[in-house]
Amino acid sequence: MQNKYFSDMEIIESDIEDKILNITNNTDFSKFKEDDVIYALKKDTCTIDDFCALISPVAKKFIEQIAAKAKSERERFFGKNVYFFTPLYISNYCENHCVYCGFNCKNNIKRAKLSFNEIENELIAIKKTGLEEILILTGESRKMSDINYIAKAIGLAKKYFKNIGLEIYPINTNEYNYLHKSGADYITVFQETYNKETYKANHLKGHKSIYSYRINAQERALKGNMRGVGFGALLGLGDYMKDTLSTALHIYFLQKKYPKGEFAVSVPRLRPTVTNLNITPIDVGELELLQIMCAYRIFLPYVNMTISTRERAEFRDNAVKIAATKISAGVSTGIGEHAHKKEGDNQFEIADPRSVKEIYTALKNIGMQPVMNEYVWV
Repeated sequence: MQNKYFSDMEIIESDIEDKILNITNNTDFSKFKEDDVIYALKKDTCTIDDFCALISPVAKKFIEQIAAKAKSERERFFGKNVYFFTPLYISNYCENHCVYCGFNCKNNIKRAKLSFNEIENELIAIKKTGLEEILILTGESRKMSDINYIAKAIGLAKKYFKNIGLEIYPINTNEYNYLHKSGADYITVFQETYNKETYKANHLKGHKSIYSYRINAQERALKGNMRGVGFGALLGLGDYMKDTLSTALHIYFLQKKYPKGEFAVSVPRLRPTVTNLNITPIDVGELELLQIMCAYRIFLPYVNMTISTRERAEFRDNAVKIAATKISAGVSTGIGEHAHKKEGDNQFEIADPRSVKEIYTALKNIGMQPVMNEYVWV
């Protein structure tokens, strides 16, 4: 991992990274006892120490009580609402060598970049499903998916959708501002892992190898006037308790610094890729994943939480009743599949292939309220 920024990378003054790592590196999860979990569950306000207790190994004994408290918090702030969106992959070219990713520049996969006509065909196909929110994704290649290309894609998406998110390579403050003015509402950047040594071992080449530039992406986006920012660690890549704590702290400290921003968290686990079907998350089963989600909900009650198609349909349907507030539907992680003509290979294998209509019906049947959009533009 390089420590020196590339010449095109903006350096901002921020103490967020130091705050996150100072707490995470000095936290011993084995010290927490059953009484710490019971105490955390009784409190009205969850502190950092309480959160650590809730994600500690001993807390697994109390998963039903933790889930009950999370469900209460979810209903308090979000009611029965479940927000729908789908990702749209417009390019899978990448300049990074990330050992776990299907888009890894070293992988021999079918690469593709959609033309603007092809992007519009994808948008039209997605719009017919009833969705109002879309997340535009690219591989991390400035050369193949430059800022102007992404801005034009946003402009096309605004013709059909009311809420536009981006999951692209981290960029500078002025570039985030440009994409916001183009119509983007929020960005999501996964740190993948907050442990610097694990990060170094998994990010061998490219801009993504610069740890600090990536960790400051959300702050640059907020400085660039993006309405919302999303966070996530790739659970199973390293010590999931440490990465969960770091992700929570990342949101916690930025919420305090930028109180007007909207914040969201995702809980992706490692999934098989087109070139590696044997990838499995380390130590993170469905029990641990639910524990993490419930702890996030209790510690960060106002934050939107996404459960992706990396997880089974049954798990996702249960998760939105308890902790998650946002769900992807009608998902393809390949390039061009929404319009029924696949142009490029998938980033990873999904576990829930249901259509928008199928998920909508399933959630209605369990008493939840699907929401396509709640923003009104004036």
